[in-house]
Amino acid sequence: MDIRYSCNQRDFKRYTTEETRNEFLITALYKADEVVSVYSHVDRMVTFGCMPVNEVVPLDKGLDVWANFGTGYVLERREIGIFNLGGAGKIVAGGVEYALGYKDCLYITQGTREVTFASDNRENPARFYMVSAPAHCAYETRLITIAEAAKRPLGALETCNKRVINQFIHPSVLKTCQLVMGMTVLEPGSNWNSMPSHTHERRMEIYTYFEVPENQVVIHMMGEPAETRHLVMKNYDAVISPSWSIHSGVGTSNYAFIWAMGGENQEFDDMDTIATTDLK
Repeated sequence: MDIRYSCNQRDFKRYTTEETRNEFLITALYKADEVVSVYSHVDRMVTFGCMPVNEVVPLDKGLDVWANFGTGYVLERREIGIFNLGGAGKIVAGGVEYALGYKDCLYITQGTREVTFASDNRENPARFYMVSAPAHCAYETRLITIAEAAKRPLGALETCNKRVINQFIHPSVLKTCQLVMGMTVLEPGSNWNSMPSHTHERRMEIYTYFEVPENQVVIHMMGEPAETRHLVMKNYDAVISPSWSIHSGVGTSNYAFIWAMGGENQEFDDMDTIATTDLK
């Protein structure tokens, strides 16, 4: 497990490009028949990636669960949200099998002991992207398809940000302890996300970008509004965003991304908006 410790905004101002990438950027999440995990001390969120090809892969494969979590199994005191960003696949959670197509999502509640992943076709394997947050009680494990997600169209082509926000793990859809996750899809001709920029002091966020065409990139902006930095991100890369940081991006084409939040509340609109002209 890759462990990332917290960084404050005062020190961040002095980071080099390499230091910024090492601290916040997550790459190479999908390796055949492995579970890749990155533990962030920012609200103790964990990002996982799993691409089952030749075998059924358990969530705890390659992990020393006691050393990493101090528990008997991964979700003993955690909840997790999982999106399929690849071919059709299956997840078995608590003895129940769930079939996930492209862009479908599964929320698994705290206290689920066994979780496994499999692909329907090894030539087109599933890519399971996951974010886990600490949880204090159990709710209900539930599959939410892309068709069932709550949809919020926003933006306009004139401002290059026409998009649909799909809310999956969200209070309007289902109950969770703290985890909130969704998917934003930009339309052709649009390339800006989360603009105007904002921060939310009471929550952190993790983005993963996908549907980024080959040879294209997303420039992810972060840092304090008056002291911004950027990361160049490729398809399937993820980024950790502390509460003090903006998290906007612009692509060299349109793309999609999944956002995951954890912290004090689950209010989607609890944010401090920054005027675009105030960014530096």
